[in-house]
Amino acid sequence: MEGEVDDEDGTFTNISLADDTAEGEPAAQRSRKDNEYFIMNCDLDGDVENQVELEEKTRLINQVLELQHTLEDLSARVDAVKEENLKLKSENQVLGQYIENLMSASSVFQTTDTKGKRK
Repeated sequence: MEGEVDDEDGTFTNISLADDTAEGEPAAQRSRKDNEYFIMNCDLDGDVENQVELEEKTRLINQVLELQHTLEDLSARVDAVKEENLKLKSENQVLGQYIENLMSASSVFQTTDTKGKRK
């Protein structure tokens, strides 16, 4: 066997010295066709793999964006709850002070001197 470089694509073509024609084609042409078919399949497989990889990347990017929006929504909700909490704390302090003032002004809630009565 001897190898010959194809000037078009720089690949080697194996040429057999024996007459091993099959299906009406010389072995050299058959192996070249098989090689081209293999290369085409590799290209298609590569394209399919690239397409699958691209779809996976796109899916992941969309998922990340969706999670970012969810995080933004949750952060805004946390901020709103914090603000509401501060507002309610302030209202509770005002109400607590108001109740204390009412209790001190009322004779019902006046503290009695129990030591003085016992003596």
